[in-house]
Amino acid sequence: TCYYHSSRLLVTGIKTNARSCFFHFLIKGVEFEQSPAIVISSLGKSVKLDCTLKATGSEEDDPPDVLWLRDAVPLQYADTNQFQVLTGSNSWTIMSTLSIEKVELSDMGHYQCAVLSGSHQILSKEGSIQLEGLPHFSVEPHHMSVVANVSLSLSCVAHGPPEPVSVIWLQDGVPLNKLTDPPFTPGPQHDCSVCLNRTSTFSCEAHNRKGVATSGSGTITVLPSQPHNLRAVEITQTSFHLSWQPGFGGDYPIMRCSVQAKHLGESFTAGPDMMIHNQNVNIPPANHFIRDLEPHSLYAVRVACHSSQGPSDWSPWVELRTKEGVPDNPPVNVTAVLNGTEVLMTWEEPPGKLNGELQGYMVEYSTPGTQQLLVDTGLDTELLINLTVPLSNVSFRVCAYTGAGQGPWTPTQTLTLIAPGPTSPPAFSWHWWYVVMAIAGAVSIAVFMAVYVAKLRRKETRFGEAFEPMMESGELVVRYRARRTYSRRTTEATLNSLGISDELKQKLQDVMVDRHKLTLGKTLGEGEFGSVMEGLLTHEESVLKVAVKTMKIAICTRSEMEDFLREAACMKEFDHPNVMRLLGVCLQTVESEGYPSPVVILPYMKHGDLHSYLLYSRLGDCPVYLPSQMLVKFMTDIARGMEYLSNKNFIHRDLAARNCMLNENMNVCVADFGLSKKIYNGDYYRQGRISKMPVKWIAIESLADRVYTTKSDVWSFGVTMWEIATRGQTPYPGVENSEIYDYLRQGNRLKQPPDCLDSIYSLMFSCWLLSPKDRPSFESLRCELEKALEDLPDTQDPDEILYVNMDESSMELGAVGGRDPTGGAPPLCLKGLDSVTTVEVHHPNRYVLCPQHETNRALSDSLESLDMPQN
Repeated sequence: TCYYHSSRLLVTGIKTNARSCFFHFLIKGVEFEQSPAIVISSLGKSVKLDCTLKATGSEEDDPPDVLWLRDAVPLQYADTNQFQVLTGSNSWTIMSTLSIEKVELSDMGHYQCAVLSGSHQILSKEGSIQLEGLPHFSVEPHHMSVVANVSLSLSCVAHGPPEPVSVIWLQDGVPLNKLTDPPFTPGPQHDCSVCLNRTSTFSCEAHNRKGVATSGSGTITVLPSQPHNLRAVEITQTSFHLSWQPGFGGDYPIMRCSVQAKHLGESFTAGPDMMIHNQNVNIPPANHFIRDLEPHSLYAVRVACHSSQGPSDWSPWVELRTKEGVPDNPPVNVTAVLNGTEVLMTWEEPPGKLNGELQGYMVEYSTPGTQQLLVDTGLDTELLINLTVPLSNVSFRVCAYTGAGQGPWTPTQTLTLIAPGPTSPPAFSWHWWYVVMAIAGAVSIAVFMAVYVAKLRRKETRFGEAFEPMMESGELVVRYRARRTYSRRTTEATLNSLGISDELKQKLQDVMVDRHKLTLGKTLGEGEFGSVMEGLLTHEESVLKVAVKTMKIAICTRSEMEDFLREAACMKEFDHPNVMRLLGVCLQTVESEGYPSPVVILPYMKHGDLHSYLLYSRLGDCPVYLPSQMLVKFMTDIARGMEYLSNKNFIHRDLAARNCMLNENMNVCVADFGLSKKIYNGDYYRQGRISKMPVKWIAIESLADRVYTTKSDVWSFGVTMWEIATRGQTPYPGVENSEIYDYLRQGNRLKQPPDCLDSIYSLMFSCWLLSPKDRPSFESLRCELEKALEDLPDTQDPDEILYVNMDESSMELGAVGGRDPTGGAPPLCLKGLDSVTTVEVHHPNRYVLCPQHETNRALSDSLESLDMPQN
């Protein structure tokens, strides 16, 4: 008897003729004596299937191979053993065994044995492998961290066989559901949605008809939510005072928070080596100070809070910048060079840290002929001093300043100049006569040429005769002199030649005026960047008297010229009796420069700016008495104009009495919408490199942060009311521009003027409240002023008051120009008229009244419009 054995037969296909160790067998008769059985087992156990057959053939042939199929698919790399027993001269008994060491779910299926005979196959009956047992888990709960009071979903997946499998969830060992609960219908995957406020352990049980299996446990740790609303309560030059709101920690109170800060350079993504602060803070309270920072530097801060379960996520980085400080060092290389009667001082920027944005330099110097002078040179590093006394000694020192104030001064230096000794006068020489005669002849020729040119220019001017002196109703009208204001070149000046934006050109198209229709007269005022002149505008066969604003184009940049025109384009939208309106814009060609200069045409204001009018009414040659009704009317007019502007979302930024104009009817018009800062120089404090700020009128938050709102204009309106009530006094006398911010931060405000109504001062003071949101609106101010104007009693002309009874305890004036509202006698107008007495002790015509000035007449007309009696 012969035995043949085959182990781990590799089968590549059910129809292949290839064999690893046998030749082809021509089957004459095949009969399966044993087919694969039906095996029921469980996962992980070993399983064997057997197959036996008898085959007959010729003696020269080898026995056939037995192939195994699962679900009609040949098994590759199967662990099989095959035995062949020769039972006769031409018959074989073949036994094949399929072994599976650890059965898996993938091994389940129907199994058959197959024998190949040429292109035919003979199959055994089907057997099968079936698995049954406790459920097993493919997905189990796992450890994770979540934020308190936030919904999360947990998954647990269990399989049979046998199916079905049902899952029960357990939280800290307590079942959350029953097998009969509808949400937990049988199935391989089961989810559990929960919202936790405390740390819990979750597991699940899988049930089938074979029993119960328990999964592994997963602990869900509840952490605090992310802190929010991280902000700076206060920022100084070297510190941040931070506050934040800790997140919700569920059942676990938040005990401390970690605060981190890092220094930022040009890039926000600073590395860990830039971390300058990392500290734990016990809470409450949820605030913290970060100190020892550098002035005017950018930092980023963040916060994370901790409970007993662990830390929260970090809050997003928040950028903060410290306030500016003063420079650490004074300027260096300070030198002074004498050039005749002038001394040129030069210096260089301070070394080391500026601790802010350098805004300029202050120079303090004195000479024997002058008092000590303080000069702001801006960013210029030189100053030219004219000596009033030749060869006099000059003492000087320099400091740099930022937005925070002045830095250290350089040591005082003195430039000593020695006058030369006395010399004898030179002997008389006849050749000096020739010099004198030549000079006299040159002067005569120059005078003759000037007269001749003036006559020619008069003939060339269309309006030459219009500017001659003439009398109307016995009064001298304004005298004009012909002035060649425009080039006669053939090339017309157009907007395209200015190099401004297309948007601005479009806005100015409908307000452009032919330059030949405007003729300029005398100059009304002149400043650093331009001037205001009288003019005549020809319009539809009539001539209108106007005011003309021009720019000194030689010293103004293109951007400044565009700003000049942009403000003019903005003014064309204004239509209110108390707001200056735009009449037109034209271009003039400056012959010396070769390119056009813009000219803005405005209504002519007969009485000029309000500040000058108030000042001259008090200090002029012929003082004019302004009653309280008139002063309150001025305030009301400005409030109406500013209410109109604020409703149009327009921020003035430079509201002051000097920027309000008086027309012939004594009505106030708000003017100079940003243009004044480029034309006039008074009462400005340099900010940055080019801009100037009216620091005594500007709101405290604008000084600190350079932020302007309508409530910033309300602050300026309060200062303007104070100017009107004091009839043109300068605010904060004795307080330097550089000291204003600190002065206001200490709680100081302008004091009540001596003769100001309490109700009016209360309105002023409400404009200076520290918080902008607490200040009144212009609508509210206008209503209150109109009510105060209606409630004012009739007044008498002060010329007829001969004696005034005053209290012995005279009012004390405040340190900054007025009566302290908390003490002193009340205003005179609030006492009634009992303390004012007129006594006739002189014969008639004892006093001679001066003839009325035209300002008095205008004032009388305005008072009549208010229904005020005139004496």
